[in-house]
Amino acid sequence: MENKPKFHPNPKLKLMDQVREVLRYHHYAYRTEQTYCQWILRYIRHFGGKTHPRLLGAKDVEAFLSHLATVGKVSGATQRQALNAIVFLYRDVMDIPLDGEIAPARSKRLISPPTVLTQVEVQRLLAAIEGKNALMTKLLYGSGLRLMECIRLRVQDVDFGQNLIFIRGGKGGKDRTTILPRNLHDDLLAQIEYVKSLHHKDLVAGFGEVYIPEALARKYRNAARETGWQWVFPAKERSRDPRSGKEMRHHILESGLQKAVKRAAQQAGIDKRVGCHTMRHSFATHMLENGVNIRVLQELLGHADVKTTEIYTHVMARDIRSLQSPLDRI
Repeated sequence: MENKPKFHPNPKLKLMDQVREVLRYHHYAYRTEQTYCQWILRYIRHFGGKTHPRLLGAKDVEAFLSHLATVGKVSGATQRQALNAIVFLYRDVMDIPLDGEIAPARSKRLISPPTVLTQVEVQRLLAAIEGKNALMTKLLYGSGLRLMECIRLRVQDVDFGQNLIFIRGGKGGKDRTTILPRNLHDDLLAQIEYVKSLHHKDLVAGFGEVYIPEALARKYRNAARETGWQWVFPAKERSRDPRSGKEMRHHILESGLQKAVKRAAQQAGIDKRVGCHTMRHSFATHMLENGVNIRVLQELLGHADVKTTEIYTHVMARDIRSLQSPLDRI
């Protein structure tokens, strides 16, 4: 089978416009597009902002990444993200191989156990949060969703009959299935009825589209207006899509839920460092404590490697009262 020919951006465009053209050709997420563009601009500005990347090479990339680690004190994950963006620039946009090994000073990778709430603390936190934010927080904890997986949930991804939630294009672009808590049925059904009413008003006003992947939009031309594709948690107002320029209804911003969870933790008197991801950590830990097989949990969480899931075994509560000291055996 022949390899797909390499895409070359329009040479008449400015460099950053070429970067965006290639990112969109390969269907990168808009958030990834923003991140890659920011890193590429930081890379260029690091060398004065006037030197074209074509005149820079592997040693310059290495120097920039080392600067991030030693001066910027960024994490290992952030340093790798910057490297990925710059490699993309050279490989996919400028079609220039980075000759030579890139071996920058490495950021120290600090592995610490995740912050986990007890079930009593979860109850206190949920009691301190209201409305739509309460429903989303319960989904984070009850289904083990990541923040953006919850925010980007669509109507058709909630299966009440099987008590399942389908995650489309999660971290790493992977799909998976997780559980839907039964005691969220009524609240979720009410939220979806609200979505249907809002969608009907948008259609009457001549709008009603939401963003869907380009390939699906080409294949199913009316899909973007269908109820099933609507966001479960839509924004209050329509806005202009940054890529297509169309006026659509986007999903809500994640910042509102993040602030609500932190505020609820403070009101509940929880002194731990609590964020939205803490609810997912708590889901995983409590599932293990309840006897769920770690391989099953790995599937629910969408971890590629079970070693990632195993970190929760270090923070789960264990009853040590039945253990026998070796001294008692003498």
